[in-house]
Amino acid sequence: MGVLCRAPRNGFYMDSDEIMRLDAMMAYERAAAGQGYRLVAGIDEVGRGPLAGPVVSAAVILPERYYLEGLNDSKKLTARARDRLCLRIAQDAVAWGVGLCDSREIDEINILNATILSMERAVGAMGTQPDFLLIDAVSLKNMRMPQKSIIKGDALSISIAAASVIAKVTRDRMMAIYDSRYPGYNFVKHKGYGTREHMNKINELGMCPIHRATFCHIV
Repeated sequence: MGVLCRAPRNGFYMDSDEIMRLDAMMAYERAAAGQGYRLVAGIDEVGRGPLAGPVVSAAVILPERYYLEGLNDSKKLTARARDRLCLRIAQDAVAWGVGLCDSREIDEINILNATILSMERAVGAMGTQPDFLLIDAVSLKNMRMPQKSIIKGDALSISIAAASVIAKVTRDRMMAIYDSRYPGYNFVKHKGYGTREHMNKINELGMCPIHRATFCHIV
């Protein structure tokens, strides 16, 4: 357990181990800044695997040396923590944007291409355009700006982690809306993933308009 000390940027007291963890997650951002890039966007997606609902991506440019306690890969956080962090990130970010592809587009162009398109849309939705991209796992060949693809980037890059939080919170809230629009599937619980309960409901009720036909036909 570390000792309490001031975070370098925001002046709040934070455990020294947490400061060191966050500092380590800024390595890719520092490397880009060292090459002269100042508007570094992290990009991540949520929803490649579900049987229903959109794939949602977010792009986030954080302030330099951004120490937000608890910020991490969204998969490692509770829903309550994600909501809290999402609000702070949206307030503090230099710029952020969200893009998505719905189930119809996923069926038409496949999930990989839909993921890439949703990421491109997220960048396009930002009020300020980045000059360098840090992307979780994929490359955006249609975007001409310099970029780096990072495997498991949501756990290694502070900007990608922030994008993962915004994307996850956005998609979860969308699935809660779909739950009321298409009752019976319990989207609010499983978020469209292929749980046993969800599969049983598809067998019982059939597919609804947000189901991915190409996914449901192979499971």
